[in-house]
Amino acid sequence: MTAPTTTTSRFRSGLLFAIGSAFAFGCSGPFAKALMTAGWSPTAAVTARLAGGAVAMAVFATVAHPGWLREARHHLRTVVAYGLIPIAGAQLFYFNAVAHLSVGVALLLEYTAPILVVGWLWATTRRRPTTLTLGGVALAVAGITAVLGLVGPHGFSAVDINLVGVGWASAAAVCAACYFLMSEKVTGPGTESGGSALHPITLATAGLIVGAATVALLGVSGLMPLTFTANDTVVAGSTTSWVLPVVALALLPTAIAYTLGIVGIARLRPRFASLVGLSEVLFAVLTGWVLLGEAVTAAQAVGGLIVLAGLALARLGDRDDHLDETNTATWPDAPLGELTSSG
Repeated sequence: MTAPTTTTSRFRSGLLFAIGSAFAFGCSGPFAKALMTAGWSPTAAVTARLAGGAVAMAVFATVAHPGWLREARHHLRTVVAYGLIPIAGAQLFYFNAVAHLSVGVALLLEYTAPILVVGWLWATTRRRPTTLTLGGVALAVAGITAVLGLVGPHGFSAVDINLVGVGWASAAAVCAACYFLMSEKVTGPGTESGGSALHPITLATAGLIVGAATVALLGVSGLMPLTFTANDTVVAGSTTSWVLPVVALALLPTAIAYTLGIVGIARLRPRFASLVGLSEVLFAVLTGWVLLGEAVTAAQAVGGLIVLAGLALARLGDRDDHLDETNTATWPDAPLGELTSSG
């Protein structure tokens, strides 16, 4: 009775962490938009976001996990790869995609990441996902097209497709897929004998430092436009200093979001966690409604329900797939490849 109880607890807590992370990530849009409307370049907004998040996480990690710096040096290749690809890469590629495409199309292309995760795991494990899992993926992506306003009563809305933008957005999708696959390798403290596990706080802190340094270097070198202003910004209809959106970006959709996401993905299967990540779009629409006054249409509400249905279907598919592998274990279970589990 202990193992099913423990693994069920891990799944529930992992799901809460993943949803919390998606909510935090979804809050980035209004604050980033406020800065760019005030004259900030996308590279400047990303630099401020990652640098502020890195500082906040460094302070937190020093208190909560004092050995994080030594641990980061021990896992240097992992934290550098994480900082370059899922953090710096995803941010820069997405903002460049938006420069060539509408926000809706760029988001839709980036959120093909769950398909990439399913395909990668299929290719590397040689195990075909269940029909329920594949159906859940298709249903969730279809729902996202409605949430993003790309589907109307007369079919797909007219969009301006730019191949350069499609390339940038596709690169962002690859980076987002890497975020789920790489985060799954992280386990909590004490879950591996010898204490060799990479702590989520360490990965988030060191990864943000690497990501911030990378983006700042691209801006300082002139490869990407780097423009800051001290102009006032408008958030939720109120004029405020630029400091507010910068601090908000650093804490909520960066430091908090990455930490919750790493912990959540480590407790869930990356395939299912990547689908839960689709809820970020739902939260982005809701925060846009609350903070920017952007109305939520009936089609978007229906799309949200379709996404939730897709997630439920994919969950059933993951359960059936895991039962096929073990024939005895009770799903949900610990991530594949994990040697032990923690409560």
